[in-house]
Amino acid sequence: IACETVERYGGKLPSDAEELLSFKGIGRYTAGAIRSFAFNEDAPILDTNVIRVLHRVFVAEGDPKAQKTMLWELSEALIPPKKGYDFNQAIMDFGAMVCTARDPYCLLCPMKSFCKTYPFSPMERRS
Repeated sequence: IACETVERYGGKLPSDAEELLSFKGIGRYTAGAIRSFAFNEDAPILDTNVIRVLHRVFVAEGDPKAQKTMLWELSEALIPPKKGYDFNQAIMDFGAMVCTARDPYCLLCPMKSFCKTYPFSPMERRS
């Protein structure tokens, strides 16, 4: 990626999604992360933590991997204008620290009142 950036762009990584996706090794997640974190653009990111949070809170049923297109659209729709960096960082951190894969802090979750998963399987954090 570094060599290609030097050759094609004089060493400066582009911020355009299509240009980023044209690089070998850059997919939708990496392009979104670069746009969001390096260029402060409102670009969606869908990592493991974000998938888990969005699926639990808004979908609850089915296999999250089979619903990636919908989760990408949801991620993009939820970004507040001009707040992509903050939103993406917050939802990734939330998934890593609160809405964890095992033993999530459901009782402390600020989204439990509208979380699709919470009524079906509220989990108490083990001590």
